[in-house]
Amino acid sequence: MEPRPGPSTDGSAGKLRGRRLIEHSGQSTTSAGPGPVRAPAVTAADLGWTYRGRVSPALSGVSFALPSSAVLLVLGPSGSGKSTLARALAGLMPHTLPGRWEGSLRLDRLEVAETATGRLAEVTGICFQDPEGQLVMSRVEDEVAFGLENRAWSRPRMLRRVPEALAEVGLGGFERRDTARISGGEQQRLAIADVLAPLPGLLVFDEPTAQLDPVGTEAVFERLERLARRRERTIVIVEHRVDAVLPIADRVLILDGEGRQVGFGRPDEVGQAHAETLDRIGGWVPSAWRGWLRTPVDDGPARTEHSRGEQLVACEDLWFSYPRDATDPRPPVLREVGFRLREGERVALVGSNGSGKSTLLLLVAGLLKQSRGRIVLAGGRDPRRLSRRELPHAIGLCFQDPELGFVAPTVREEVAAGLSRSAPGLQAGQVDDALRRFGLEGLAEESPFRLSIGEQRRLSICAATIRQPRLLLLDEPTFGLDRLGSDAVIELLDVHRSSGGAQLLATHDPRLVSRCDRVIALHAGAVRSDGPAAAFLADPPLRPQAPWRLASGSGRVPDLAPVAGR
Repeated sequence: MEPRPGPSTDGSAGKLRGRRLIEHSGQSTTSAGPGPVRAPAVTAADLGWTYRGRVSPALSGVSFALPSSAVLLVLGPSGSGKSTLARALAGLMPHTLPGRWEGSLRLDRLEVAETATGRLAEVTGICFQDPEGQLVMSRVEDEVAFGLENRAWSRPRMLRRVPEALAEVGLGGFERRDTARISGGEQQRLAIADVLAPLPGLLVFDEPTAQLDPVGTEAVFERLERLARRRERTIVIVEHRVDAVLPIADRVLILDGEGRQVGFGRPDEVGQAHAETLDRIGGWVPSAWRGWLRTPVDDGPARTEHSRGEQLVACEDLWFSYPRDATDPRPPVLREVGFRLREGERVALVGSNGSGKSTLLLLVAGLLKQSRGRIVLAGGRDPRRLSRRELPHAIGLCFQDPELGFVAPTVREEVAAGLSRSAPGLQAGQVDDALRRFGLEGLAEESPFRLSIGEQRRLSICAATIRQPRLLLLDEPTFGLDRLGSDAVIELLDVHRSSGGAQLLATHDPRLVSRCDRVIALHAGAVRSDGPAAAFLADPPLRPQAPWRLASGSGRVPDLAPVAGR
């Protein structure tokens, strides 16, 4: 298990306001500031790390030598230490996070454990899985400028570099937007721009495309491929979308579920020697390695047909706009949205980042109020008028960021909290059974905020489904999960559906879409198509409107225009 540094802040909480760095820089600069940093070689020797309060190490005996300007792909199941290694490369441990360090990790001649964090920050840039946890400014342009000012860049150079970095990730024109009012995927792109802007020698990406739509994902990988070809940076990538990264990787490192090294070397060598092990421990096996498997990769639970019953929700002519000011001229987030969902249906909600998917889920859950239109649940009820006793039976919601839904100090209490109002007499053994089914039994007394992102996702779904709600709303339910975790989620969702439950899933995961009955494609806040999943997957004209791509590297990615919504 890999704990995260701590709970992220809500939306705009913790953001710095009232000062525009690139207009009011306090620096009286006469020099341009530091230039690009040389790409370092990375050497680990018997590297180990154990978080304070833990018995088992997150990393143990990791040793490898990555040449300067090379690209390293780190593979392994959830909780294998991949994110811990990424944080170590950035110097977060042992300097910031408490625990026990063992062995050596060097960036050229810099020993990470003995080098000041300020010096390490000049060499390394890191992008985390959760963008909100690393954004600190309220305005997009100030967010990118913040890191440059702290590195003593001159104001003229910042003014040139900020729009360049934003354009590189498809956020040109977003300079004056509020960081709390852009979509999760747009926040992810902004976090990547933060990392690229100061031109560090070592770039570390921990699931950089976790919240991006397929077109945004391709754009990021296209950018990483250009960086790799130029051989100006050393790049370390932790990523579940392995087929997109493997072609640009010079070396591959595999970690097992205990944080131990399985193999390191050139991609073909590692694949031939360790593909079977990677499959057995639940990691995503690249397509190029599947020929080395003794048994074919199981693509997960088969899609099954379910009978359609009572209508559980109807949305009619929904419109929604977030409060705006003079610097935020966006159109409505949702407009003229309408659809129906019946018992036993699983419907995928797809679309580009900012197309309104997450907002629509929050409206159906009753957490936001529509500007126009209506939402009707079974029995003619309004979701905003459900009592606390009725709500757990009617609707379960899993947020894109699991931390937003956590309310208890331990994993066990988090699961029990979902039942306390609707089933106060539930036996503790049933909670234990739920934890066991989701692979969380060993984490029962841990804080939800100290779990890895994959473990947090499993906990979020566990807490929502244990209530047995008739309608389940999930925002990116498989992101951050390894293959076994993804299969487990799909199987558990099948159990909910077989009992008559309906599911509305916002997702970018084509594997999950293939197991849905219908697909609703949103574009710029409006429904562009609503029909059978098989037709959506088979008909190319439907997919670009979403936009939706099932294969990476399928051609040049079009420019990403600013889009509305969240």
